[in-house]
Amino acid sequence: MPVTDRPSGPELDEVVGPDEPLRAVRHPVGRLSTDQPTTGFKTTLLTHGWRVVAIVALLVLTGYVLLDGLPGGSGRGAGTDDPGFGALSSDAAGTGVVGAPPHGDGRFATDLPSGALPDGGPVAVHGSNTWHIVPGTTGQVGRGTERVFSYTVEVEDGVDAAGFGGDGAFAAMVDQTLANPKSWTKDERFGFRRIEQGEPDFRISLTSQMTTREACGFDIPIDSSCYSRDIGRVVLDEARWVRGAIAFQGDVGSYRQYQINHEVGHAIGYYQHQPCEADGALAPVMMQQTFGTANDDIARLDPEGVVPMDGKVCRFNPWPYPRG
Repeated sequence: MPVTDRPSGPELDEVVGPDEPLRAVRHPVGRLSTDQPTTGFKTTLLTHGWRVVAIVALLVLTGYVLLDGLPGGSGRGAGTDDPGFGALSSDAAGTGVVGAPPHGDGRFATDLPSGALPDGGPVAVHGSNTWHIVPGTTGQVGRGTERVFSYTVEVEDGVDAAGFGGDGAFAAMVDQTLANPKSWTKDERFGFRRIEQGEPDFRISLTSQMTTREACGFDIPIDSSCYSRDIGRVVLDEARWVRGAIAFQGDVGSYRQYQINHEVGHAIGYYQHQPCEADGALAPVMMQQTFGTANDDIARLDPEGVVPMDGKVCRFNPWPYPRG
C-alpha cells in the first residue's frame, strides 16, 4: 500500500521507496542535505553535535590542568630548576631572623583574620628556652651536588609532644618531609643528612609559643615560625604545629609539611618570600601561607613588600615542587 501521509519536520530525513515501509533517520544538528555528500569533520559535527564540542572542550581543559601542574606551569615560576624561589643567598650563616613578619610601625595592619591561630588542642605557651636533641640519624637524601646540609631535630624543654605522638613522631615528620621527592631534594644541588652529635648546619626545633615569639618577633601579633640565624635554628612554632593555619582548612598534616619546607627553605638560602602568581594556582611554598593565600591579605601587612595587592588568591600547598 503506498504511503500517502508522512511525518515531516526539520529533524527528519525520510528515504522511502514505492514498496518500502516508512523509515526515518534523525540528525541531532540541522538537516542533512541529500544533494551533496558530507564527509570528514562536517559529518562528525552534524552527526554527533554537542558531543564533539564537549570532547574538544575537555581536551583543552585537560591540557591546561596538566600544564598548570608542571613545574614552571601557571603559577609555578620559570622552569623545573627554579620555580620562582628568588635569589639563593650565599650568607646563610649570617645573623638576623628570616621569615618573620615585618616590624609594625603604624604603617602595617595590626592584625589579619586569615592569620589568626585556629582553635584546637592545647599548646605549650611557655618553654625553658633550651632544647634537647631527639636521638636518631639518617643517611643522605638528595644528590647534594653543591651542598649537603646537616641538621638536628630538637624539642624545647617544657614542650610535651605526647599529644601528637611524642618527640619521635615529630622527628619522623621532619625526616620524611625532607626526603620526599616533592621537597628541596628535587633540586639536585641540595642534600640533607640528620645527625645527633656535632655541630649541624641548622637545628630544626619545635618551640613553645612564647619562645617562638621571642626568637622570631611579634611586632605584628600573628603566631608564626622563622629561621633565626642568630641561634642557628629553624624555629617551628608548636602552637602552629598543633593547630595549623586557616588557609589549610583543617589539614594540619599538610600545614606541618609546609611549616618544615618553608622554614628550611629560608635556612638553605631562600630568604625572599613569594606572592600568589596566578589566581587559583597552587601557592608557592615560599609564600607566607600562615598569613593566608590571598595576596591582598599579605600585602596589608607589608605594603612595600614583594606581594602586590592584586586580588589573586592561591590554593594552599606544602611543597616546593608539588608534582614531584
